[in-house]
Amino acid sequence: MDFFEVVTTQRAIRRLTPDPIPDAVLRRILDAAICAPSGGNRQGWSFVVVRDAATRARLGELYREAWGELLKLPYYRDASAAPPDSPVGKMVASARHLSEHLAEAPVLILACVATDGVPPTLTTGASIYPAVQNLMLAARALGVGSCLTTIHRFRDRQVKELLGIPLEVETAALIPLGHPLGKFGRPPRRPVAEVAFADRWGRAF
Repeated sequence: MDFFEVVTTQRAIRRLTPDPIPDAVLRRILDAAICAPSGGNRQGWSFVVVRDAATRARLGELYREAWGELLKLPYYRDASAAPPDSPVGKMVASARHLSEHLAEAPVLILACVATDGVPPTLTTGASIYPAVQNLMLAARALGVGSCLTTIHRFRDRQVKELLGIPLEVETAALIPLGHPLGKFGRPPRRPVAEVAFADRWGRAF
């Protein structure tokens, strides 16, 4: 696919079919992920690729619990009351669907980053999220849907115990992969003129 078509049509796909994804496709996706940059080129990332049905089922249970925790936060509590046909209402419905059907995705990937015992900061993400974006863009190019979620972190300890992830490793993202039930397409976004500034804050680019 054309690069710009991939970038502009890769959107959060939370409704996925249970059809399996071939090993060769997964390897291409992961190979794209590890070509991303990382701080000091340390490549401290790891990817736990979960396909076992029982493990996915347990992750699904933990994720549903985590979704319940998320809805207690003010923004999401208010968002859940938005009209169903509004942009926010549609987003919440899509996220709720994922919370109820996560285990049905044929592949769940935990993107992890080693912290060497140092408390994570905003810049820690610079060493894992480029790889996550590469992963998702590669999936899009191959016709595989994905989304990035961090809701599982409300049950981070249980997730780590389930998957044998060391305590000093951060689970930065949970990425379900599967063939989309919906369609790829350009997501609604604010125009560049509203978010890009020329030379100084507030001067439209």
